[in-house]
Amino acid sequence: MDKQPNGAPNEVKSKTQSNILTFEDHASYINSIRASALVFEDKKSQELRKSIERLAPSKATVLIRGETGTGKELVAREIHRLSQRHDQPFVAVNCGAIVGSLIESELFGYEKGAFTGAINRKHGWFEQADRGTLFLDEIGDLPISDQVKLLRVLQEQEIVRVGSREPIRIDVRIIAATNVDLKKAVDNGRFREDLYYRLNVAPIELLPLRERKGDIKPLVEHFIQRYSKQLNIDRCSPTKDCIDMLTNYQWPGNIRELENVIHRALLVMDSGVMRANDLNIRSFSDSNHDYQEETRVALNKQRLDAVKRTAHESEFVEFLCRQVSDGKKIKLDDYERDIVEFAYRFNHYNQIKTGVMLGLTRNVVRHKLKKYQLIE
Repeated sequence: MDKQPNGAPNEVKSKTQSNILTFEDHASYINSIRASALVFEDKKSQELRKSIERLAPSKATVLIRGETGTGKELVAREIHRLSQRHDQPFVAVNCGAIVGSLIESELFGYEKGAFTGAINRKHGWFEQADRGTLFLDEIGDLPISDQVKLLRVLQEQEIVRVGSREPIRIDVRIIAATNVDLKKAVDNGRFREDLYYRLNVAPIELLPLRERKGDIKPLVEHFIQRYSKQLNIDRCSPTKDCIDMLTNYQWPGNIRELENVIHRALLVMDSGVMRANDLNIRSFSDSNHDYQEETRVALNKQRLDAVKRTAHESEFVEFLCRQVSDGKKIKLDDYERDIVEFAYRFNHYNQIKTGVMLGLTRNVVRHKLKKYQLIE
């Protein structure tokens, strides 16, 4: 399989078999965190399929939201397959896997001599996807500075290679995906609001596997068939207890975790029968209880932290205002820890932005964060 820089797959295609989506070249995704199969048995998944079929023929930009391992790329490929661009390129790019300094040259390409090492002209991913579909996975990881450049491309429908001043017209349909809430990212200043609305033309919510349990059994059957063939196993019959445990487990890793569990169970099972104790997961009752308890504890901690943070920040800001209004100097040595901690929290734990606010380099900020035990 040909690959683009940073491991972005180019020629991997998806295929549809009755009610299941898979990658044709499964071997290329064997060690990936991506879901390698997606079914539409559950009623909620059937609604998802209707949304895909309704949106695919249009030219609208699509934003897919879903947890890691739920099948976002498979949905994107199915939209492309059902679109009028199906015979044109589908290019998949993981925005979170690109080094920040390389994002612009990877997306838009560069001219020969644009920088040290640029010995030849290179077409970026937008040009490679021309007349086809560009899938931008984990779009929420794109730095703010590059979000501005992406917004301009979406607005103008043209790109400029690094080292050039000549715009190049492109015709690309964008499908973006994220596992974070971009609206919250906008509110927190980590994602541009104008880019969010530009991407969120046709949103698709891909539910986690625990909320579409009707898909679990057909996925189990699919993975048993796939790995039985690879392992030369003639037959495999899961017991009822095994199916019950698989159905009721919470699957924090979604479809990808389910695939790994089935693969392992086939390796350790005996006499062609897959039993509950062959599964490397806890019993469904323990799992469900632990999941609910962990969720409750986490939520309570978040609420408590929010209350403490709000009280601390409010008190600290009022203190600074009083000092300044009284004409007093703020002695950094006396209040350095509070100032550093406040700036670090205010900038959402971003060391670079904290440094900009305090007029310090990132190395100095990092030294002070370690000094006051605010990071490891």
